[in-house]
Amino acid sequence: MDNNTEKNNGQFLDGTLLAQMAQGGAALLRSNAEEVNKLNVFPVPDGDTGDNMRMTIESGIAALEKVKSNDLAEVMQSLSRGMLLGARGNSGVILSQLFAGMAKGFDSCEKADANTIGHALTLGVKQAYNSVMTPTEGTILTVARESVEFAVSRITPDSTIRSFFGDLVREMQASLNRTPELLATLKEAGVVDSGGAGLLYIMDGFNKILNGEEIKADPVALTEKKQLVDLTGFTADSEMTYGYCTELLLQLQNSKVDAENFDNSIITEFLCGIGDSVVSFKTGTIVKIHVHTLTPDKVLAFCRQFGEFLTVKIENMSVQHSETTVDEQKPVASNTPAEKKKYGMVAVASGAGVAATFLELGVDMIVEGGQTQNPSTNDFLDAFAKVNADHIFVFPNNGNILMAAKQAAEIYTDAKIHVIESKNLGDGYVAICAADFESDDADAIAAAFKDAMANVVTGNVSPSIRDAELNGVQIKNGDFIGFVGKQMLTSNEKITDTAHTLVDKMLEDGEKFMLTVFCGKDCTPEAKADLEGYLAEAYADIETYFIDGGQDVYPFIFVAE
Repeated sequence: MDNNTEKNNGQFLDGTLLAQMAQGGAALLRSNAEEVNKLNVFPVPDGDTGDNMRMTIESGIAALEKVKSNDLAEVMQSLSRGMLLGARGNSGVILSQLFAGMAKGFDSCEKADANTIGHALTLGVKQAYNSVMTPTEGTILTVARESVEFAVSRITPDSTIRSFFGDLVREMQASLNRTPELLATLKEAGVVDSGGAGLLYIMDGFNKILNGEEIKADPVALTEKKQLVDLTGFTADSEMTYGYCTELLLQLQNSKVDAENFDNSIITEFLCGIGDSVVSFKTGTIVKIHVHTLTPDKVLAFCRQFGEFLTVKIENMSVQHSETTVDEQKPVASNTPAEKKKYGMVAVASGAGVAATFLELGVDMIVEGGQTQNPSTNDFLDAFAKVNADHIFVFPNNGNILMAAKQAAEIYTDAKIHVIESKNLGDGYVAICAADFESDDADAIAAAFKDAMANVVTGNVSPSIRDAELNGVQIKNGDFIGFVGKQMLTSNEKITDTAHTLVDKMLEDGEKFMLTVFCGKDCTPEAKADLEGYLAEAYADIETYFIDGGQDVYPFIFVAE
């Protein structure tokens, strides 16, 4: 860090200082992400708020790498845009919207004093609230609003940006401590709001950097599993058969073209002439490009006529092809259909078996993710671009992924996106099974998907990671718990007993006629055999199907309809 804070005596925030503060906020959250993950209402090993918020702000940091300006508005716009595209999970989307609102407040500002920062944060809070259909108090929204209101109320003619952020962080801690009093589920679980905790770490990092403190950057504990590349599959005697997977982010330059009004079909048509699996779409003044080609050099030369590269990735697909046996169970949808069609489907799936099932049911593209692996806004944009359809129906299949899907739907312009609010695997599975595209009315099809989900009940079995009491159910660390939605129903030392009891409660109304069981990675053959026997004896009149889903976290997911 330079002496930026000394040069302006804490009176002004400029672009350089903002970038340093954002890096500090990301570093402090990175060091504490696992602690935020553990602030989970349900004692299930699926907490991912810390990782989602970390990856969201780190996407913004990555966007700043090419920004050399000290202009506050320019730096804030780049930070915000990166966060919007990289937003993951509801907490990450809300965080990105908070920063997007701040960017509006800093519009045309080379630097900002305490009053301007307060105004920008107030706009950020407003935009964050507006991004949520039904805002809930006792969450990250409350922590942001109360702390900003307090800090703004404390501004005087003598205020500095240091005094402002000091007030902001102190009240943010106090507001976070109050969240269990506002949200009964937090109080019952004995935790504070995880999103609010993540925001506090970020803003505390801002404050520490502002005051000249050093934040040690711990290595990132990535939740994504990185696969080592086996280079032995391509030798001195190999022939280039599959070409190169070439991906670019191209920043259009006004010195070369009219960036805002650039016709991206120029790039798309060129790419189709030298390769296949073409994806090319424009967001603002940035073009995202994907193509399989034998001549990536031509791609680079052509695209550079219009701008400069933010990122470039070129991979030998012969090497990738030689590795497919390592992950041979992962299904992959074909890239772009040969002819454009009226309707297409995109679904989020965790587990090779779940993904394969969706593809067999007619889904065009799978977005990998689920609990602990929430996809980003940009992941959805990539999937939309690969589905060659006028209307695309999207199934997030997780309540924590809905906002990222909706944010992507607002950004994407090459098709009409319909986000079907499937909040769990069961919702998505039943709706996709009922897909009927005979109608010419896309809204009617979306309504039919919603109707199909109305009578489905989804139950989950998971190991517990702590002692707890929820919904009157006593839980011991290491027990297996069974729940539907946010209602805890049973807990037992044995997974088989938990599974039996959960099924009994799900079917007790006598109205369900079909049960689908998705078996996860941690489902043992013994547990599966026990459950098959139990269902055959106790529910002989109910159609039962077992699917090897391969999903993480949940050994069993039950879908009753």
